[in-house]
Amino acid sequence: MSLNIVVLAKQVPDTRNVGKDAMKADGTINRAALPAIFNPEDLNALEQALRLKEQHPGSTVGILTMGPPRAGEIIRQGLYRGADNGWLLTDRLFAGADTLATSYALAMGIKKIGKVDIVIGGRQAIDGDTAQVGPQVAQKLGLNQVTYAEEILKVEDGKATIRRHIDGGIETVEAPLPVVITVNGSAAPCRPCNAKLVMKYKRATCPMERTGQEPWAALYDERPYLTLNQWSVADVDGDPAQCGLSGSPTKVKSVQNIVFQAKESKTLTGSDADVESVIKELLNEKIIG
Repeated sequence: MSLNIVVLAKQVPDTRNVGKDAMKADGTINRAALPAIFNPEDLNALEQALRLKEQHPGSTVGILTMGPPRAGEIIRQGLYRGADNGWLLTDRLFAGADTLATSYALAMGIKKIGKVDIVIGGRQAIDGDTAQVGPQVAQKLGLNQVTYAEEILKVEDGKATIRRHIDGGIETVEAPLPVVITVNGSAAPCRPCNAKLVMKYKRATCPMERTGQEPWAALYDERPYLTLNQWSVADVDGDPAQCGLSGSPTKVKSVQNIVFQAKESKTLTGSDADVESVIKELLNEKIIG
């Protein structure tokens, strides 16, 4: 069976080294001050989608992302690895979205795409770490969902068999299609870019990314696949009140990078004497009893 797969991917600010300019006065992330990268766990999700495409001839993989025009780079990165198409949700009305407004926009985008068998994305984005968007998209679309996936083992007879890595260990579940799946960072890493695909799609852009002065501008008429899909709130029949800051009840006051430093440390061996000493110390300090 062929599958129509949509990968939810996000261009995120690299918050792993947050500085003093990371936040704006209104409590939103200052994306211009931070380098933009492909959200790591979304890459894990993309790999699972591409594997399904290989296993099911005739399947397609599309990248759905939301952000400013420069987020078109996420679609290109997907195309370089084997995706077939992409859609960029970009509009000033989308700006400042929290998980509620983001999931609404993505759900409306999926509705516009049409028949989708599998929606797959990373467990969470590093700029929020909430793990809420995937489940919220599933709820808004009324779809089945499987979270914390580590591998999609097979899809047959209208069902997906998925291995999950959860706190209690490993479990294997089945879910009927259509389904929303979120993938852990412990899943297989994404394959590298394919050189031939990079050469094919390196000029692919959304209309808002273009200046009109590109030396290769004639290519856009000759090669329609170089024009990426670009949708506004109106294009997906969205409600402006549920998008961006207007639809975002969450307010972030500040972001800080906290580093814990131990004041004292001890190195113990596995000897009976060392084990006995640490147990006595824990008893004396009433940590255990």
